[in-house]
Amino acid sequence: MDRRFLTLFVLANDASKPRKLNIPFRYLKAAGALSIVLSLALAFVIADYARLRVNHVEFSSLKKENAEQKDVLQGFASKISELESQLARLDLFDKKIRIIANIEKDPKPVGQGEQVLGMGGDSSVDEGTFPSTGAKVDELVEKMRSDLLNLEYQAAEQEDSFVELNDRLVKKSVMLASTPSIWPSKGWVTSRFGSRISPFTGAPQHHAGLDIANSIGTPVIAPADGIVVKAAKEKNLGRVVVISHGYGIKTTYGHLSEASVTVGQRIKRGARIGAIGNSGRSTGPHLHYTVSLNGINVNPEKYILD
Repeated sequence: MDRRFLTLFVLANDASKPRKLNIPFRYLKAAGALSIVLSLALAFVIADYARLRVNHVEFSSLKKENAEQKDVLQGFASKISELESQLARLDLFDKKIRIIANIEKDPKPVGQGEQVLGMGGDSSVDEGTFPSTGAKVDELVEKMRSDLLNLEYQAAEQEDSFVELNDRLVKKSVMLASTPSIWPSKGWVTSRFGSRISPFTGAPQHHAGLDIANSIGTPVIAPADGIVVKAAKEKNLGRVVVISHGYGIKTTYGHLSEASVTVGQRIKRGARIGAIGNSGRSTGPHLHYTVSLNGINVNPEKYILD
């Protein structure tokens, strides 16, 4: 056993006798060891506190990042939902227009079946998606990417459908505009299409058109868009105008007192092309109006809608 000791003298600031204090070395060794232990414990506590502070900062950062990711993903989900609704409305509008215009969708080529798009759900982001701070969102991001690809495909399909629908409607509108549909002149029908008694011979004959009687000078208008292919004088029909409307349809206007158009002129429905007269072989002022389809005369009244 170590019997050494450390002697400390305590001196006062007066004339009193100094005090002597003996401290055994074993106490000093024990105090040193204790101080080392305490120092190590303090260092550990400080290090652990620093680690906790760093973890707290990282936790706060991850929590903030997680909240930002959630907001971004929620925004994407809302946008996807909006796009889905818009495409659904466009598809419904496409179907309505096709029903009104009686236009069927072109069938897809053989082997190219219509893609079934798995768009179920509302692509929403709920609290369960983020069970803990820093949770992985790869699965949700992949689902949204898949939804966006499907929406892109749907949008391309819808665009193609509208392009096709527009082309069809343009063709139909041109055809409708080129189809005779209004009376070519005001007046009274004195002879209809079909069998009748000839006013010149009294014998039965086939009347190829429609006779509309009125005073000389009454305007004659085009019942549809077309191109003037004839403006001349003939023995029987007198002053005559012939208009080609396309699609195999032609209209003829006979016994005119005047022609307001020339060959090659493009005209619109309702445009004046001449006036009622009594030219050619006629018993009085009237318009002889005929409609032919692919070279065959048809009943003009079937083409009058007003």
